[in-house]
Amino acid sequence: MIKRISILALVFTVLLSCKTQEKKEVDQTSNDENKLEQTIYFGGDIITMDGATPQYVEAVIERDGKIIYAGDKASAVNNFAGETVEVDLKGKTMLPGFVDPHGHFMSAVLMSTQVNCASPPMGTVTDIPSMIEKLQKFKEEKGIKDGEWIVGWGYDQDLLAEKRHITKLDLDEAFPNNKILIVHISMHGGVLNSKALEWAGLDENSETPEGGVIARLPGGNEPAGLLMEMAYMPVFDKLPQPSEDEMMELMEAAQMQYTSNGYTHAVEGFTHIKDMNTLKRAAKEGRFFIDIVSLPGFTEMKEWLNNPEYPFGEYNDRLKFQGGKFTLDGSPQGLTAYMAEPYSVPGPNGEKNWVGNTSIPREDLAKLAKVMVDNNVQIMFHANGDGAIEDAIYAIENAGIKASDDKRPIIIHSQFQKPEHLKKYVEIGISPTYFTNHAFYWGDVHIRNVGLEKASFISPMKAANDLGLITSNHTDFNVTLLDPFFVMWTSMKRETRSGKILGGDQVIDGYAALQSLTTGSAYQFFEEDSKGKIKKGMLADFVILDTNPLKISTVDAIKDIKVLETIKEGKTVFKK
Repeated sequence: MIKRISILALVFTVLLSCKTQEKKEVDQTSNDENKLEQTIYFGGDIITMDGATPQYVEAVIERDGKIIYAGDKASAVNNFAGETVEVDLKGKTMLPGFVDPHGHFMSAVLMSTQVNCASPPMGTVTDIPSMIEKLQKFKEEKGIKDGEWIVGWGYDQDLLAEKRHITKLDLDEAFPNNKILIVHISMHGGVLNSKALEWAGLDENSETPEGGVIARLPGGNEPAGLLMEMAYMPVFDKLPQPSEDEMMELMEAAQMQYTSNGYTHAVEGFTHIKDMNTLKRAAKEGRFFIDIVSLPGFTEMKEWLNNPEYPFGEYNDRLKFQGGKFTLDGSPQGLTAYMAEPYSVPGPNGEKNWVGNTSIPREDLAKLAKVMVDNNVQIMFHANGDGAIEDAIYAIENAGIKASDDKRPIIIHSQFQKPEHLKKYVEIGISPTYFTNHAFYWGDVHIRNVGLEKASFISPMKAANDLGLITSNHTDFNVTLLDPFFVMWTSMKRETRSGKILGGDQVIDGYAALQSLTTGSAYQFFEEDSKGKIKKGMLADFVILDTNPLKISTVDAIKDIKVLETIKEGKTVFKK
């Protein structure tokens, strides 16, 4: 009898314990739910970018930096738990945060230490005297002493009243005691004064390197000041930089240039080892509030390939090393893009039958590209001219890549491609990131340099999209303004500075233009499952606009749209 009672007591105790534990778990769950915080957005046009045609939802809920709901507002209440912050858009438009497909983040970091020497609409320089005046004013404002550097950016000889390159002779009189570098708008060259040329060790005895340009003064071999491509790169690489500590302090301002334009993701488009290390330090110190994708340059591949210090394809504190970058040629406006047939005009030094420059011979390129592919590194090629594009196609084919392999080789700019190149893109899975801003900035120059027919097929987004290629569209910042709506306008209008329509058969509609800034660019970085759409499970990266880009009265009106707020993983990173 006593034994039976003991057993019953034991059973009762176990049951009571289970009930108590169950109650604790329920209480704990209730407490956890009470601690949850989420934000619901509603009351405006919410464009999801999820589909081949525009799709809208009434409400979106963000929790812990991700989207947990996107649908009608009436059903949203079923997803509430804990505290819910309500955000009424009041008729404004919400989109996924813009994903930068290609630019130069480290240049954005340095911009505050340099002077804007660009012409309208990027700057105010219209002729050589106004450029010199800009440099002099910068020297005075920054308190730059004799012997120190003055660096400008955005210089474009085609937009100067003199219609020629500036030379050291123009600069020396105004700056006899400073080293001057004015970076060309292409970022593939620059003009140096005599002090800077002396520092670089360049004189009349210096030979022009293969794949480079050293402009000479008339009647001799004395350098005029202009260096392009492989003559410029070694000079640029050894320029004095701000200290590491100073670079850290510049990171916030650089990112704000992106967030104020609605970008939640930026690209550093050709990263040297020293800059890879700078980015790593910034990431480790938690200085990034948007995602930064770095493309390490092929010239230092031996140092970063399979180096555990530089893991590829994964984010660490908002920094990801994504693909190996090849720069195959220069810029068409600088006459250094590598063309399959000669330009219609002489080269930078008056060369006849000029086809531009290639920075790496085709066979060498193919070998290096195969090494990257064999080591599971995505390959990316800067290629403007059709000659450079053909070299990139050759390298991709020789690496054994087919579209079904889903390796996603990217051709950046892909400007002067031929119609037959597009079929090759489909066959081997190339995804182009185009640069339609060229139609406005240099369309008239391209007509002069290569003829109307060839110029009209630059950045052929319509033809590429019609073949099912996934495309994106970029600013190449700071080559052109970091303005997504100007990018949209140039792809939807293709109007030159003089008002010509350049390749009107290649214009795209507003939704395709938005895809090139969201879903297209996310795909190119293998991030289509986390970015570019407003959809359950995606990152809560949003941009809020004053106007719906799909409901504008005219194409020109798209340039007037304003970013009101940018949100990265549920946190506001810019608000107007």
